[in-house]
Amino acid sequence: MPAADRAPHFVRSFERGLAVIRVFGADRPELTLSEVARGCGLTRAAARRFLLTLVDLGYVRTDGRVFRLTPRVLELGYAYLSGFTLPEIAQPHLEQLAEQVGESSSLCVLDGDDIVYVARVPTRRIMTAAITVGTRFPAHATSVGRVILAHLADDEIDTRLRRADLRPLTARTIVAPDLLRAELARARRQGYAVVDQELEEGLRSVAAPVRDRNGDVVAAVNIPVHASRNSLESVRRDLLPRLLETVARIERDLAVTDPGRAVPRGSGTRR
Repeated sequence: MPAADRAPHFVRSFERGLAVIRVFGADRPELTLSEVARGCGLTRAAARRFLLTLVDLGYVRTDGRVFRLTPRVLELGYAYLSGFTLPEIAQPHLEQLAEQVGESSSLCVLDGDDIVYVARVPTRRIMTAAITVGTRFPAHATSVGRVILAHLADDEIDTRLRRADLRPLTARTIVAPDLLRAELARARRQGYAVVDQELEEGLRSVAAPVRDRNGDVVAAVNIPVHASRNSLESVRRDLLPRLLETVARIERDLAVTDPGRAVPRGSGTRR
């Protein structure tokens, strides 16, 4: 967010501290001071102060050369997940789906311009990046992201496409806003989205939206597969019906759950 657009209450130092935590990831579990500074756009001196503060608070550890997050960072997400029963509702259904199709299945929500995994049942690793609960990917390049974005209001879709960093992740990634709008319109019409090797070469994925009792799209379930083993036709023929059945079961269970605890405020979209 540009500095001119920030509200008077905005605390820049807090933003920078969170940026230091977010610079770590599954592919970057250990970072030097210089790498943290470069990844956050900070000076070495500023990055060092933030890192040492996080060390003092127990969120980061260091051997004097490299820095790593500690398990204590899980506390930052626990308050969110502890009142978020949707993953608990979805988990047994994801397990059944994974067993039926012999592929992984996941539940994701939209967070800013990313999707975040909140429940997952892996069967085999098919991506270069390890995926766990909390993993994030750009929404525009994922089937779950597309199918959630598709159910936002048109003006919000336009705002998000103008704001998002639409970087190509593979040679197939759609980054032109007009083409993305067309894909979102298709996903809205058909009730599911298929993404073909846009997030990673060799990876295809199909996703369907999950609605709460009010009809708001609050999440999406996906099945990712190897492109070498699954054609687009077989994804639609063999996997999509099972996926839609699973989503319907999740929605039925979600409909009888206390609406105040089922999903976090602000996570839903309505069409």
